[in-house]
Amino acid sequence: MTDTALKSPASLKGNGNPSPVGGTDRPILKQFGPGLITGAADDDPSGITTYSQAGAQFGFNLLWLMLLTYPLMSAIQMISGRIGRVTGCGLAANLRAVWPNPLVLFLVGLLFIANTINIGANLSAMGASAELATGLPSVPVTILFAALSLLLQMFVPYHRYASYLKWLTMVLLSYVAVLFVVKIDWTAALKGFVMPSMTANVDTFTVIVAILGTTISPYLFFWQTSQEVEEMEEKEGAQPLRRAPRQAKRELRRIRIDTFAGMAVSNLVAIAIIMSTAATLHTSGKTEIATAADVAEALKPIAGNFAFALFSVGIIGTAMLSIPVLAGSAAYAAAECCGWAGSLERKPAEAIGFYSVIAAATVLGLAVEFMPIDPIRALFWSAVINGFVAVPIMVGMMTVVSRHAQMKQFTARPLLVVVGWTATAAMAAAAIAMLIYR
Repeated sequence: MTDTALKSPASLKGNGNPSPVGGTDRPILKQFGPGLITGAADDDPSGITTYSQAGAQFGFNLLWLMLLTYPLMSAIQMISGRIGRVTGCGLAANLRAVWPNPLVLFLVGLLFIANTINIGANLSAMGASAELATGLPSVPVTILFAALSLLLQMFVPYHRYASYLKWLTMVLLSYVAVLFVVKIDWTAALKGFVMPSMTANVDTFTVIVAILGTTISPYLFFWQTSQEVEEMEEKEGAQPLRRAPRQAKRELRRIRIDTFAGMAVSNLVAIAIIMSTAATLHTSGKTEIATAADVAEALKPIAGNFAFALFSVGIIGTAMLSIPVLAGSAAYAAAECCGWAGSLERKPAEAIGFYSVIAAATVLGLAVEFMPIDPIRALFWSAVINGFVAVPIMVGMMTVVSRHAQMKQFTARPLLVVVGWTATAAMAAAAIAMLIYR
């Protein structure tokens, strides 16, 4: 297979605002990028709701699961980044080399539907949180947030926008800060990691499946692969590693550092949310959570105004971080399937199809709030779609990363392959169980 056969629309553009090829000789903070943003975007309001439900319903007893998800999500996201940096193409372009194009288009269509539902849920959570914190009506605030997110994606060049997203990940520290506000039974928390007390029933299994589904999501695969391509095209002299193997050592090491750090942030925040809700909501007898905003409201009388404020700020910040990832991942995938120019570095007039998908996902997501749809039910079916879409995509990713024709000498090492296939098997089991045990 030639490089031309894999060429993605984003990679057809020239470099803008180039900077030197990155590597491990740069300061450690400069090495964080796609992996950190991807990990942080995983903790969106939908994920916050899932982790809060786990803590409220089961206390500290599902903390062990986060020790399992960390290596699995790290492996699959590292494979995503590796594919992008080695081939210089997005994930959809690479999948078209191993799956028929109609199948890839079908999967991308399902990805768009699931992402749109998630965008709607995240916008709704932002509006509700802002109303709780400020008293302003949620509907106009939600519309304002949607418009702001869309305008930033369309009119701020990628090299600047990516730096905004990177700094926005700092808002996740608010959830860690909550742990210092509430009273934690650290002995019980430690027991939840190593000796949990659990009953094997439908409720337990449903939450476990939900956690797996919210930590290993297809939109994150597409986003990190495409962002590695964007990052490469913004560095002077950078080329796909299959064509420039001398750059491989430092770039692959950077991807490992970035991804391990990003997934660690994602899991640490999830642990903080489970622990804080276990220590407050579970101990006070509140075991049912409907939305992320409900969690913030419930924390107020139990943990005080400061914990409430931290949780509310976190919801708004993580939603602002995750919405462009959700919309952008669908746009990258659609552009690669349809042969459109697709890059956040381009102006809207230069990538009409790409930005049309971003706008459609955001506007339709906003419309979800005004539809007579149960948001929790919608999120459940979004998780089902994601679960079933993830499996063939992950199978395709594992095939790509093991193919010499696409990866040349940079096929994945045996340990990464084993953990990647383990993650794929876990998602397949979760997808089937989600239907059986619901």
